[in-house]
Amino acid sequence: MKKPTPALSIIMLLYAILAIVALWRAVSIQAIDLFSLGVIPVLLGLAMRTSWAGIAFKVYLFIQTLGLAALAGTAIIAYQITPDEVKVVLNNQEIPLPLIAVSGLLLLAFQFGVAFSKTTKAYLVSDTTE
Repeated sequence: MKKPTPALSIIMLLYAILAIVALWRAVSIQAIDLFSLGVIPVLLGLAMRTSWAGIAFKVYLFIQTLGLAALAGTAIIAYQITPDEVKVVLNNQEIPLPLIAVSGLLLLAFQFGVAFSKTTKAYLVSDTTE
């Protein structure tokens, strides 16, 4: 398999956008964290079809899962204490929490599906001289 599947291409595009945002954030506020910049080695590994790319992809996916679980736990606790103050506001527009939760779960489910699919494994282990 010479080219990545459409699903893997979508993930690589999303990771490229996330890498640009992570680099911009690292330069602008001078803060480096694994959650943001961890996408760069995963993206490079997938693009170069390295032997470690599948493992890095899955590890980064589990880091995302832990981050979402921590965020969800914090939101639930905060909602129990002060339900009126638990809001997400972006540019003076309030975003509903259920929409954020469903979007996060769908993104994680899509990434898990791609990470553990046979076609992704075949793409990563196939010989690049085909």
